Amino acid sequence: MANISLQHIYKKYPNNYEAVKDFNLDIKDKEFIIFVGPSGCGKSTTLRMIAGLEDITSGELYIDGELVNDVEPKDRDIAMVFQSYALYPHMNVYDNIAFGMRFRKEPKDEIDRKVREAARILDLEPYLKTKPRNLSGGQRQRVAMGRAIVRNPKVFLMDEPLSNLDAKLRVQMRVEIANLHKRLGATIIYVTHDQVEAMTLGSRIVVMKDGVIQQIDSPDNLYGKPCNKFVAGFIGSPQMNFCDVEIVKEDEKVYAKTTDLHLLIPSDKAKKLEEQGYVGKTVTMGIRPEHVHNDPRLVEELTDSRFEADIAVYEMLGDDALMYCDLGGTRLTAKTNIDYAAREGEHVVFAADMAKSHFFDKDTELTITN
Repeated sequence: MANISLQHIYKKYPNNYEAVKDFNLDIKDKEFIIFVGPSGCGKSTTLRMIAGLEDITSGELYIDGELVNDVEPKDRDIAMVFQSYALYPHMNVYDNIAFGMRFRKEPKDEIDRKVREAARILDLEPYLKTKPRNLSGGQRQRVAMGRAIVRNPKVFLMDEPLSNLDAKLRVQMRVEIANLHKRLGATIIYVTHDQVEAMTLGSRIVVMKDGVIQQIDSPDNLYGKPCNKFVAGFIGSPQMNFCDVEIVKEDEKVYAKTTDLHLLIPSDKAKKLEEQGYVGKTVTMGIRPEHVHNDPRLVEELTDSRFEADIAVYEMLGDDALMYCDLGGTRLTAKTNIDYAAREGEHVVFAADMAKSHFFDKDTELTITN
């Protein structure tokens, strides 16, 4: 397999639009790394530059220590799995997987061995004589992956391979891709706009916005220690709640205050806010819906971070429920166990787990307290 190094990579188009700006990343051998971000953030463009399908405007790309900026795609020893399956409809599964090897005139017995091994890994053995039209979406995507596997490449590049599948199939295929990575011990670079896919699949995640890397980190750190407001809002489902609060000091304690809120800030976070001169200033506070509680036991414990609100919208999610309320014009979402869920119009006492809160500078949007 392979190490990959991207050093100061830029992609600028003739109309002067910069799709990727100063992209720096070292990918270890056998690593499963995710590029994630909203549409148009540059993640697929970066993937295509690694594949050689897009020219690099400036910067250097190394694969196993070799500079490959000017190396043709076919000579980079990379296999790519696209969003579309691109299977030949008149060929069965066996022939679709074998097509590239036949084109390269590999020996027949070697082709047969590789096809059957890929089919075994991907649970496609019963379907080798089946045409694509008789396969499910997930099975078709596995065939597309089979074509990549038989090449035994240094690197697998996957560009939103699950976006055409329904929700249930996406969950199944996420598990299969994770298992595939373990079986092959391959270096995989995976592009998605779905942060749930990113959080469940990647050992490291690259969060991008407007062509710029925002944060490179583990799923745990992206969730618990986002470096800025964008990452905090993009990672996590439902999205983090944000509201502008004034930082005030009363009786040697520091609070986050609005017309409707008066929340005690834990000492470690309060110290950082004080040391950086934010007392008396307005900052953006963030707290995730799962850290806003109406369980009576938790509300009783979190006495210094209670607030009250009327429920505007209620959504059931099985064992959990989402409750939406308005606080001074700011929409707040709370995620709770269905046993404690309140319906539209009900008045609820909440408590915020301020140990899990985040604070961001209003101007720079950089985190203050992580």
